[in-house]
Amino acid sequence: MRPRTRLLAALGLLSALAMGAGCSIDEPVGPSSPLPWHLRVRRSEVALLPCDSLPYARKTATIGPGGGTIKFGLQQLVVPAGALSQKVEITAEQVADAVVSVRFGPEGLRFAKPVALTLSYGRCLPIAGPKGVVYTDDQLDVLELIPSQDQPGGQVTGWIDHFSRYAVAF
Repeated sequence: MRPRTRLLAALGLLSALAMGAGCSIDEPVGPSSPLPWHLRVRRSEVALLPCDSLPYARKTATIGPGGGTIKFGLQQLVVPAGALSQKVEITAEQVADAVVSVRFGPEGLRFAKPVALTLSYGRCLPIAGPKGVVYTDDQLDVLELIPSQDQPGGQVTGWIDHFSRYAVAF
């Protein structure tokens, strides 16, 4: 084959590959549902969602093996039946800050089943992309991404297994 013919053949092959790369496929090529928020991002890629400062709110309730719900400020904690083996006095706080941040006590309390923490970010900047719940330290440094589901209406629910401080991130 002559050099010019080889060049034209190679250009034709490259052209066909480029056109094929732009084609769409009618069948799904990945999972049918998106990966959970905490698996799609890395801790270093998240930032806390900036918000109007929420007023401080605090509520204390005793919850036992039968479970229960605590609503505090714009936030909610749902403890399912069986998550606790005995009655515990729980304190839930909506912290007054320029981010949605909550704190629980007794700190370090562990649950036998995941507990649903729903945080409202309706008063935050409308930043595109999924939101999630993050476990933070007292300085609001992100320590861990929590399995979360962003919901319509400006809320996100995360499933936590212990008490500490949590916030909304994007």
